[in-house]
Amino acid sequence: MQTDAITAIVEQWKHERPDLDAAPMLVIGRLFRLTEVLDQRLRPPFQAAGLGGGDFDVLAALRRSGEPYALSAGELSRTVLVTTGAISKRVDRLEARGLVSRSVAESDSRGRLITLTAEGVELTDELIAVHLDNQRRLLSGLSADERTQLAALLERLASTLPEGDGRADRTSPRPDPPGATT
Repeated sequence: MQTDAITAIVEQWKHERPDLDAAPMLVIGRLFRLTEVLDQRLRPPFQAAGLGGGDFDVLAALRRSGEPYALSAGELSRTVLVTTGAISKRVDRLEARGLVSRSVAESDSRGRLITLTAEGVELTDELIAVHLDNQRRLLSGLSADERTQLAALLERLASTLPEGDGRADRTSPRPDPPGATT
């Protein structure tokens, strides 16, 4: 097996600072590197559809919410894990394209509901199929058992981290890979 860049970095640290255990970099460093690679490989179908960063996450959240495919900005914010300000910018873009509409919430005249249009449903259904095929292709180097094991390990790791999603630190749309929360 060929040594990857992260292994080389850890080996350098072992040489330069043998008193430190750099082994955590083998996991965290690879996660960061994989995030970059996955982002580059997941983004093209969304770009081809004219969607900006995070736009598909909004469409997918609305679509998977079930009919009538409508959520408040706050609900979208909690589902997509970004600020309501970021949601507002994304909804503005999607509304300009005719993929979502805004309406007054029946239960609260101050609140607004964001709803997928028929065109938005059609595009989302098309893109989720492409997105899942793309994800399957990217994971094809692992067996079904390895994918299941990796998913369980990542879930376990996530469960050990402190509560909170960092939204208070976010002032602009996140740079996460598209579909990260789909």
